[in-house]
Amino acid sequence: MDDEGRLYRKQPGGTFERVEVSPVAPMSAAEIEAAAVADTNNPPITPETSAKLRRIPRTKTLRRALGLTQEEFAARYHIPLGTLRDWEQGRTEPDQPTRAYLHVIAADPEGTRRALQILHS
Repeated sequence: MDDEGRLYRKQPGGTFERVEVSPVAPMSAAEIEAAAVADTNNPPITPETSAKLRRIPRTKTLRRALGLTQEEFAARYHIPLGTLRDWEQGRTEPDQPTRAYLHVIAADPEGTRRALQILHS
């Protein structure tokens, strides 16, 4: 794709051929809903199917975003490893003060780490 949004296909010889793409006609909300309902491979999420979905705990998402193992995250932020595992596996949820602490970690992971190093040195 170039700066103006045109698509190109790379040919076997290494040259590029422009691919003409017809503009997609806008759809109304009713047309979008009808198309979604008609798609048997990806039906819309209903309240019933939503209740059955497995939710990924926010703690796990945060830890993964930081690129840390459970052991590294628990040690760095002084959280008992068993507690972290319970949160990530959905057995328990962090209480309100802990959720606030996790928000602080998310907002400034390195600052939080440094502050904890100062406190525990």
